[in-house]
This record gives sequence, C-alpha cells and structure tokens, in this order.
Amino acid sequence: MSNILIINAHHQYPFAEGRLNRSMVELAKELLEAKGHITRVVETQHDYDVDEQIENHIWADVVILQSPVNWMGVPWSFKRYMDEVYTAGMDGRLTAFDGRTEEEPKKNYGAGGTLTGTNYMLSLTFNAPKESFNDENEYLFQGKSVDDLFFPMHMNFRFFGMTPIETFACFDVMKNADIEKDFQRYTAHIEKYFS
Repeated sequence: MSNILIINAHHQYPFAEGRLNRSMVELAKELLEAKGHITRVVETQHDYDVDEQIENHIWADVVILQSPVNWMGVPWSFKRYMDEVYTAGMDGRLTAFDGRTEEEPKKNYGAGGTLTGTNYMLSLTFNAPKESFNDENEYLFQGKSVDDLFFPMHMNFRFFGMTPIETFACFDVMKNADIEKDFQRYTAHIEKYFS
C-alpha cells in the first residue's frame, strides 16, 4: 500500500473543458484505491494551500502528474503551482537548496532533493498523433520522444530526488480520439506499475 498524490494540471480553455484529464484522474484514483493505495487529488486550476501541497509531496510515495500538453508543455496553472509550491519547498522540505556545497560550488547542482525514494509518473494528453514522435522524418518533433519533449519536467522532479515511472500518453485526443482504448491502456499501465 502506497500514498499517491495525483495532480490534475488541466486548465480550462474554450476548446478544452478538461473532461479527459478529469476522467484519467478518476480512473487512476479508482484503480489505485481498489488495490489498497491511499490517494489525494489536487487540481492546480483551483485554490490550494502551498504548505499543504508541500506536505502532500512529503507524504506521497508516488506523485502522478496528469496534464494536457499545451504549447509543448504544461498549462500555466501548473507552472504557477510549481513556482509557488516548489519554490517554497526549497527551504529544506523538498530540497536542501540546490545540492552544491561551499567546498564544491561547481559540482552536484540539483542533487539536494529530499524526496529520494519517492517516484513520479507523467500522464499526458496530446492533440499530436503518436506517429509525430520518434520519427526523424516528422516535421515538428524531428525524431524526439515524448520524454525528450518533457525533459524539463523530468528535471524538475529529479531536482527533488524523485525517480520516474514510465510515462503514459494519450495521443490525437481532439481529432482522432479513441478514449476507450486509452482507458484500457491506462488501466494496463497502472496494473503494471502499481501492485
């Protein structure tokens, strides 16, 4: 049994109400709780208490970030959450500053995280088709993977000492969605990584 923090990073836009990301959060919560895990859910587009969110991260064995991909990254409300929560957590609760020491000021930048032993997982929803990635002939991503695109997010979690679980992604969700298949794949993903 693990403590699992699920962060719903969706921000409502006229073209995207957030139903898919909300459904992914609900599915994860249901599957995880059925396995005996304890979950907490936060929605970054709503009000939250910074200290409570830091405590949620300390409490969690796993953090799941459920996010749409907006302009090749997370929505602004999650960026605000990071600025507020993660910056406040640099007081030693999430990281002992940036990991460098006076004796070694040029080494080990980013190695001060206090959440070693905590895992994280990215679960992302894309308008882009899966075929846009990992193919050098594709115009936009030029052979890059989803994890290449989200390298900065991986570094944010690594800064806190966290370890990744394989990223999950739904593709082409606005033009050629196959939500039932996505739910089946997500269920299998949860089954694989959360016993």
